[in-house]
Amino acid sequence: MLQHRVEGPASAPPLVLGPSLGTSAALWDKVAPELSVTHRVVRWDLPGHGGSPGGLIGPGATVADLAALVLALVDSLGIDRFSYAGVSLGGAVGLHLAVHHPERVERLAVICSSAHFNGSKPWEERAALVRAKGLAELADSADSRWFTPGFTVPQLVEEHRTADPDAYAACCDALAAFDIREHLSRIAAPTLLVAGREDPATPPAHLREIADAVPGAALVEIPGASHLAPAQCPGAVLTALRAHFDGAAGRGMEVRRQVLGDEHVDRAQARQSAFTARFQDFISRYAWGEIWTDETLARRERSMITMTALVAHGHYDELAMHVRAARRNGLTPEEIGAVLLQSAVYCGVPAANSAFAVAQRVLSEEDLSTG
Repeated sequence: MLQHRVEGPASAPPLVLGPSLGTSAALWDKVAPELSVTHRVVRWDLPGHGGSPGGLIGPGATVADLAALVLALVDSLGIDRFSYAGVSLGGAVGLHLAVHHPERVERLAVICSSAHFNGSKPWEERAALVRAKGLAELADSADSRWFTPGFTVPQLVEEHRTADPDAYAACCDALAAFDIREHLSRIAAPTLLVAGREDPATPPAHLREIADAVPGAALVEIPGASHLAPAQCPGAVLTALRAHFDGAAGRGMEVRRQVLGDEHVDRAQARQSAFTARFQDFISRYAWGEIWTDETLARRERSMITMTALVAHGHYDELAMHVRAARRNGLTPEEIGAVLLQSAVYCGVPAANSAFAVAQRVLSEEDLSTG
């Protein structure tokens, strides 16, 4: 059985994370704890890496063999359908699962990986080198293959050095034989491709090739990231994975557009920068994806509560936006006026006076646009 680590609530949707060749589940140390807030995260080690026995695979191993080990693992945990994210060889395992076991894969993310790994010869040569001389030479060059200059993660490099050479070579055999390009169009799971813009091993063109072939796939390129993006740029990878795997975010954006209107949301997204991206993700996931989607209160009731709270705190720019939202949610001008009059009693007359001015302006603009 593959060595693995499980994090997060047992009742949460399962998310399986696969490692890159030469690394262990520690590759996900800066990402998995955050993902485990909303998912039951299962991290696994390749054979001969981390804590997994090397004898699980042998010479001539294939990606299909590794995928079978992953399925045996999730079966042992009582998991039927699961989402999956994998880096490099771990990403290849995800592609194989999505093509050959579509009934098991809910959603897929492929990170710094490829549908093929530049032919068999380089991997056959690497396998022969490792079987003859061990892993010390390759470990010495790991930083240049994995990271941009000046960056390293000593733990991952050391795990590369201490991996089982025979199992590592068998993983090279699997990469040498892997080419799934002709089958990519069969992938039905919603798929995200994440490329490191500085990745020399699987450059962005490899991820674009997959994105172009998989129906409906999305592609994200991370500036400054090399091959092990989850270790080098964990924040950017986390943001991309949350947006892809967290169903509340997708539903939240849908509700956000319904309540605030496409024009407003489009303007907000056009203004989004790297500085504000996490806040926009937060708003979509929590405010719109969890609160506004809760059916305990009707949207018109939520509009009344929201307007009252905004009046109480003097957030009049936001109030204008939510007066428009209240109209979309079915409130009449008279009902909006009644909410503001109620606010005058409990929030103060000056606050309500300013609120009436804002609402009157918004409603007048509405009259002009329909007149």
